This record gives sequence, structure tokens and C-alpha cells, in this order.
Amino acid sequence: MKITISLDEKIVRNARKVAAERGTTVAALVRGYLEKLIPEAQTLGSKERQLEALERTFKTLSARMGDRTWKREDLYERPSKRNSNKKS
Repeated sequence: MKITISLDEKIVRNARKVAAERGTTVAALVRGYLEKLIPEAQTLGSKERQLEALERTFKTLSARMGDRTWKREDLYERPSKRNSNKKS
């Protein structure tokens, strides 16, 4: 299938230079780009749908745990430096 697109003259000029350096055509560059773009977009869309489903699950399964009444330091008590030098 053929399509027609409008591009700035500068873009076309630079695209032709790149194509010539790579031994190909502007059409082949565009085709290659689109061939890579489609699977990436499909994968991204799938990942976005999976993330949305996970977020819905989290909302559905959320439970109220109450207020946090502790501090991190309470969970990880460490001996003071004075006590760590003593031998048992």
C-alpha cells in the first residue's frame, strides 16, 4: 500500500542523506521505523492494561490496617556503642 505524507523540506533532505549513507531509501527507513513501532506500542498497551488491572485489584482488596502507632526505631532496636564494647 502506498501513502502520501507531508514533511518539511529540511527533514526530507536530512532523511535522504541518512538513507544514502545506509544504502537504502527514505521509504525503507520509514517502513523499518513503523515495523519496530507497532510491536512496541502493542506491548506497551498490554503492559498498561495489566497495570490498570493490578491497580483495580489493589483498590478492591484494600484493607484498613489502622493508624501506625510505632516508629521505625522501635522495630530495629540497636545496642548503644557503650554496650557493644562489653564482653558477655
